[in-house]
Amino acid sequence: MHSVILATAIRLLLPLMLLFSLFLLLRGHNEPGGGFVGGLVVAAAFALYTLAHGEKEGRRMLRVDPLRLVASGLLVALVSGLLPMLGGLPFLTALWSSVPAPVIGHAGTPLLFDLGVYLLVAGMSLLIIFTLMEE
Repeated sequence: MHSVILATAIRLLLPLMLLFSLFLLLRGHNEPGGGFVGGLVVAAAFALYTLAHGEKEGRRMLRVDPLRLVASGLLVALVSGLLPMLGGLPFLTALWSSVPAPVIGHAGTPLLFDLGVYLLVAGMSLLIIFTLMEE
């Protein structure tokens, strides 16, 4: 049984929630917020979509296996920690670009680490949600 009201509302809410999660991700490398909270917002958006349309439709809308999100998040976070080691610095030392990027300012390895956390949290949360929805 699916809710018509939720199905209608999620059509408007899903893009807004995904955009807000990107805002949280990009804001978080210099301010409070970041990958963890952004990943939770992505998971909440797809959880609402899955509640409205069912588990198979939720997986189809995601287009990526949540386990792949987890693996890629771990890889991105690991790479962000290993990059400073190439220059002889300790693991997870912050490196910053000298040229500011549009919209986000000076990007660096903390933003890369946040992106890894973002993917990891979104993937793990969606893996749990989809598994529970199957039953």
